[in-house]
Amino acid sequence: MNQETPVPWTRWSDPALLLLTALGLLLGGVSLGFGWERLAAAGWVAGSLVMALVLCVEIARRLLRGETGVDLVALLAIVAALSLGEWLVAAVVALMLASGRTLEFYTSRRAERELRALVDRAPRTAWLEDGEDLHQVPVDQVRIGQVILVRLGEVVPVDGRLLSHSASLDESALSGEPLPVTHTQGNTLRSGVVNLGEPIRIEASQTAAQSTYAGVVRLAEAARRSRAPFMRLADRYALLFVPATLLVAGLAWQLSGDSMRALAVLVVATPCPLILAVPIAIVSGISRAARRGILIKDGATLEALADVRQLFLDKTGTLTSGQVRLQSVEVTGGHETGQLLAWAASLAQASVHPISQAIVRAARQQRLSLQAPQAVEEDPGAGLAGRVGAHFVRLGTLSFALAGEGVGRWAASVLRKMDYAACGGSFVEVDGAPAGALLFTDQVRRETPRVVRRLRALGIERVVMLTGDRLETAEMIALAAGIDELRAGLSPSDKVYAVQEGRGSGPTLMVGDGINDAPALAAADVGVAMGAAGASASSEAAGVVLLIDRLDRLVEALEIARHTRTIARQGVMAGMGLSLLAMLVAAFGFLPALAGAVLQELIDVVVILYALRALGPMHGPTGPLSGDDLDRLQDEHEQLGQLLGRLQHWAGTFARLPPQEASETLSELVDDLQRLLAEHERDDEHKLYPMLASRLQGEEPLLPLSYGHREIFRLLLLLARMRDDLHRDSSAIPLEEVQSLLIRLDTLVRLHFDQEEELYRCLDRR
Repeated sequence: MNQETPVPWTRWSDPALLLLTALGLLLGGVSLGFGWERLAAAGWVAGSLVMALVLCVEIARRLLRGETGVDLVALLAIVAALSLGEWLVAAVVALMLASGRTLEFYTSRRAERELRALVDRAPRTAWLEDGEDLHQVPVDQVRIGQVILVRLGEVVPVDGRLLSHSASLDESALSGEPLPVTHTQGNTLRSGVVNLGEPIRIEASQTAAQSTYAGVVRLAEAARRSRAPFMRLADRYALLFVPATLLVAGLAWQLSGDSMRALAVLVVATPCPLILAVPIAIVSGISRAARRGILIKDGATLEALADVRQLFLDKTGTLTSGQVRLQSVEVTGGHETGQLLAWAASLAQASVHPISQAIVRAARQQRLSLQAPQAVEEDPGAGLAGRVGAHFVRLGTLSFALAGEGVGRWAASVLRKMDYAACGGSFVEVDGAPAGALLFTDQVRRETPRVVRRLRALGIERVVMLTGDRLETAEMIALAAGIDELRAGLSPSDKVYAVQEGRGSGPTLMVGDGINDAPALAAADVGVAMGAAGASASSEAAGVVLLIDRLDRLVEALEIARHTRTIARQGVMAGMGLSLLAMLVAAFGFLPALAGAVLQELIDVVVILYALRALGPMHGPTGPLSGDDLDRLQDEHEQLGQLLGRLQHWAGTFARLPPQEASETLSELVDDLQRLLAEHERDDEHKLYPMLASRLQGEEPLLPLSYGHREIFRLLLLLARMRDDLHRDSSAIPLEEVQSLLIRLDTLVRLHFDQEEELYRCLDRR
């Protein structure tokens, strides 16, 4: 069994080897039928010697690299059979080995079908426009700025800007979505998509090597050529398996005096299952992931992914959609909103930061006239400063834009609004005076909370969000997503340190956009890049690329990795166990060598078929909860009854309290709600819901109730902020606004409890 990646000229060596050994066995059988015993022996010896020679070469190459291999047992079996004059046994063993190798060859090719498809569809040429002429050139010769023509049915060869009026494209190779996507003039097109309409013209924005699909191809090639650590572990099993085989064979010969028993032991110990199970399972798992738009770099990454227990997530573009949009423009009173936006957008033209691009996009949508900025200086992560016409403009964080000034009442009110609305913002200073602020929103991905819950159910013990945003803004995103731990205000180097620190507590997984987060991705045990656009940048930093820009594919990647590793280990243990059992039977003389060779082949087939299960689906629900469990859950709700009564009372009367008493009452109520109610809901989310979900049909049966938890946590956080604001200034917030929030919380909690109790009654099978 050859575990090494075949070079092109040896790609079909295993089927050829099967043909030679089969011809040798057939020639010997036919010759024996005619009574030509010497010719029969020659045919059998020739077939077995071919296999022995191949094994000798492979074992020698492996030893030169300092590796061992269980193929040594197969070689010993053939040599022993030839030494004892058992020509037919040697020929059958050779045929069994060759057939096992060929079976592995064909099953591996089937398993890696999706990976081959990704590589094979990579464009090799492009139609380049040169004036009025059109030339077909190798895709590697396309340069940035050149115009290429993509005809109907052709793959877009490089990333570029669409020059034609519109284009209908099949993006399924990158997005996994089968429906065509329409792009308009000026849109950026990614390489690897297929033109479904009339010929289109594209201006190259990247070379072929730097384009999206080139990164996908590099990762696919790495996955096809990989050799997982667990596959190398199979070699290390040889240190135990080979001596154990020789010991059993030697004892069988010594105690019985029958050399044929020793030969039978060697024959059934031929370790095809040990060699076959792991590579087929690993390739099957990687191929299954590729079919779902999850590109895993190699077998080592797949195994590391199966071990992760901590998850670090970048916020923008990972937990959120990454589509930043302007929500509102706040002014101090000295300027109009349109004028402020025009100044900010003019300056923002000098930056490629997503916030700057969102400002420019919003200004153009309002058809504002923009000026070219002059003498622009950018402080990465802080802001921009420069001249716009006759004005000096600063745009960025509060500390950058209003440098040297304290947080005045107007700025404090804007920050409070940002906190309550969970949005970000950029402040604007014009000619040394505060002029306003631009507020932005970036919504949490709709699938994010569900993904976090499913990851916890899969054994992820710690989920951490890393972001450069303000803590107050990031808290709302973390609550909406169901994150355990939040680290805000981080620089790129801070993110790297956080991931490195986390590795001390166990295997880590970092998920980011694959470009800005490349250092943090590289620092983790496994880095995952979101979206095919990050494939090129992540080919070195990340081990996994989610070609489909959806976070729920991360759950599938983890499930596939763990399922694959389980099958690989089970296949190895089952194969070794069956071989050891057959060795004992042979040692006691109940299994002749020839029958043992046939039995070993049957074990090979079973192990291969079992390893191919890594291509298939997984799991199902378990039984109902016990009556005691349900009683305990309902008792916990009853114990919160007094607290909910207080909440209901103040939801109806809070606005009538005097300011000082209102502040004290809210403080006491919020403390109790956070201590009792929030703790109860967190326990439900982390302990109860995973237990209930395993007993219900469907992929995420408790998702609606989990959304209720996150909304309760969000309202409690808002109440806590209102409490703090009232403590500092009793007139900061109208009491009617606080009471309105209390009414919403009271209504939500009671509805949520009623839904849970109804669910408990449905699960009660007593």
